[in-house]
This record gives sequence, structure tokens and C-alpha cells, in this order.
Amino acid sequence: MIASNKWSIDPSHSEVSFKVKHLMITTITGYFEKFTLELETHNDNFNTAKNIEFAAEINSINTNDKQRDEHLKSADFFNANVYSHLRFRGSKYQGANIHAVLTGALTIGSITQTVKLEVSFGGIVMDSYGQTKAGFSLSGSLSRKNFGLTWDAVTEAGNIVVSDEVRINAEIQLIKQIEV
Repeated sequence: MIASNKWSIDPSHSEVSFKVKHLMITTITGYFEKFTLELETHNDNFNTAKNIEFAAEINSINTNDKQRDEHLKSADFFNANVYSHLRFRGSKYQGANIHAVLTGALTIGSITQTVKLEVSFGGIVMDSYGQTKAGFSLSGSLSRKNFGLTWDAVTEAGNIVVSDEVRINAEIQLIKQIEV
């Protein structure tokens, strides 16, 4: 019988960030301070990953500018009073060795779209507390307008204030929970 392992995020050793162009001349970085991730694998083989569930709390968004953060939480963007989380449900993890593509459904507000994320598998190790950990780097991009995040502004000089493209980056460390 093949063992099924459950994995969950180690939040103190993980981060989820995004980048957008501001005025098309610089890049602004933001991140979510509160998020969850759980998945299952057969043995420790992540090519068999299933039940991949990620959620980020919208009210935990942080771009190091409180006024901008409040604007992002408003109805102009994420509408955190109505939609408290963004969610990703992975449907396919496909790759070999250290490189893979994770395909899944990303839901922001009331809109769900299929997205693909590039994954680099860092490996599996036992930490100094006897916990089995797995590490990953993920990256991808999406059109914010495809998710209804359509707020736009143009400066007097005609410059776009915020780019449509959002680049996503995550450093994820998982902890093996149980064998079921």
C-alpha cells in the first residue's frame, strides 16, 4: 500500500509576494502576511500532489504603504469587505526532477481563472526538530484585469499608474503532517 502524506505550510519560513509596475518606471512589491497551504502526496513524491489548497487573507496585504494597502483592500481592487481571501486550487503538478508546472484555478473576488506557475523544487530535508520539510520556489504572472481588478488611472503626462501585469513569486516551505 502506498502511503499518503499530508503537508502544510510553515508560515515562518514561507512568503508570497507580487510585483507591479508603477508609472511604468519602477516596480512595487507587496506581499500577504497571512496565508495557508495544504496538499497531499503519495509517499514524498510531489509529482503525485493532489488536494492542493492555498488561501491568502486579503486584509493581510502589505506594500509598505498603509494608504496604498487600504486602497488595494477597497472595492477598487480586492473588495476585502466582501471577499476576505483569494484562493488557488491546484489541479495538476507536472514536471521532472526539480522543475515543474503547477496548474490550477485562482479565484480573486468572484472571478476564477486557470493559471500556471513555474515551480522549482528545492528538496526534502529533516530539520533540527525532527520535522520533515520540503521547499519550493514558485513564479508566474497574470493580468489583474482578467480578475476584475480594473481600477486604472493615467497621469497628466499620459503615464499609466499601475501595470496590468502582476508577477507572482513565492518561497514555500512545507511540513509533513501525517501519513494517512
